Amino acid sequence: MEEQTYYYKEKLRFETDSFDLAEALKTNPDVIVIDARTADSFRQEHIPGAISLPYREIGGETLANLDQLKLYVVYSDGFGCHAATKAAYHLSRLGYRVRELAGGLEWWKRHGYETNGYKIENRVPSLGY
Repeated sequence: MEEQTYYYKEKLRFETDSFDLAEALKTNPDVIVIDARTADSFRQEHIPGAISLPYREIGGETLANLDQLKLYVVYSDGFGCHAATKAAYHLSRLGYRVRELAGGLEWWKRHGYETNGYKIENRVPSLGY
């Protein structure tokens, strides 16, 4: 039982969910949200207030304006997409405090939270009749 309890306690130190993130954003200015997907995906849709930092671009120059005292919550599309995990790895390796948003953007939306961007609709083109 002790090993199991330890596992879940540690998991909660490194992950957060949509509800907890939404609440933290209301009260804690030291929580910064990072979208680890491509810049194009960010333009299409993202969590309000998030900054775009594709995981492949994380390095000294792209991190120059990030405060290491803040907590960074990274996300990607959702389960099955490892962009957020890769970003969290790179950021933590470089000395930043990081949590990953469980379920990513997909679960953020499923829980009813808003997004910003230019959403592309999947519509069948009109045939004109």
